Amino acid sequence: MAVNWTKELTDQLDFHWRVHTRPKLEGLTDDEYFWEPVAGCWTVRPRKSDDEPGTGPFTIDFAFPEPTPPPVTTIAWRLGHILVGVLGMRTASHFGGPPMTYDDYPYPGTAAEALSLLDEHYVRWIEGVRSLDDDGLARACGPAEGPYAKESMATLVLHISREMIHHCAEVLLLRDLYRSR
Repeated sequence: MAVNWTKELTDQLDFHWRVHTRPKLEGLTDDEYFWEPVAGCWTVRPRKSDDEPGTGPFTIDFAFPEPTPPPVTTIAWRLGHILVGVLGMRTASHFGGPPMTYDDYPYPGTAAEALSLLDEHYVRWIEGVRSLDDDGLARACGPAEGPYAKESMATLVLHISREMIHHCAEVLLLRDLYRSR
């Protein structure tokens, strides 16, 4: 039996997105979006100076290398990471999406704006992956993926699915903790 790997790869993430994640993000409030469950959280904040990451009125907490242990992050921070580092930069590099980096992204200042952008970025990613045939899945990612440039696009697709499932689960857990505090 022939396996349609593009369908298998997209169905896994899309099922998780449509059934487990996106419906549970409905009604996300700004209070939840910015809630800091512990002191010292990384989050999205109003910009204080031009040398902070991003453009527009909001910035994201960020350091490279990441501190050890890494800070606890808010829903706003997690969604910012998904928008830029997980979906946005990859869509820009591989599927013709708009160019972006952590330094030039206009971070959303409301939950509604973040969810709207998340929907847009998700559609770009999943449609891009659906456009890959077997040869597309087998080709190397290329220089956009740095030390992983020689890895296949299928490897990248699996990595992004893992990242989405992981970070979206964290966001939903933070919603549960906010509701139950």
